[in-house]
Amino acid sequence: MNQPNGRGDSGPVPGLPPEVRRDGEPGWAGGLRKLYNSVVEEPLPDSFKDLLKKLDDDGDA
Repeated sequence: MNQPNGRGDSGPVPGLPPEVRRDGEPGWAGGLRKLYNSVVEEPLPDSFKDLLKKLDDDGDA
């Protein structure tokens, strides 16, 4: 398939609103994916680690 914009399947599709890319993904999806990944990559707070350890220790008893 010929892609004159040289960007593969991304980029706006003629005849569709600019927020819809050639691969069918909405333009805002990339930003949402970045936000999700930044939250997933955050370290687990020490208080959560302590709680999980306490729950694990209680399960061994």
